[in-house]
Amino acid sequence: MKGKLEELTLEELERSLAESKEELRKQRFSAVTSKVDDPKKIRELRKHIARILTIKREIDLGIREKKGI
Repeated sequence: MKGKLEELTLEELERSLAESKEELRKQRFSAVTSKVDDPKKIRELRKHIARILTIKREIDLGIREKKGI
């Protein structure tokens, strides 16, 4: 999951970010209402979201080159 993020375009990063945020919301809701199958999943999702946001910020600052242009 981590190695593939650098190869994604900006639109794909946005889509992955939205999907990850939605999945995190579902995992948090299920953690409150019932027993969670994989408790590490929430931590992994938070780290995945942080990686995506870091890559987007690097693109904005010009540290990283945009893909798909």
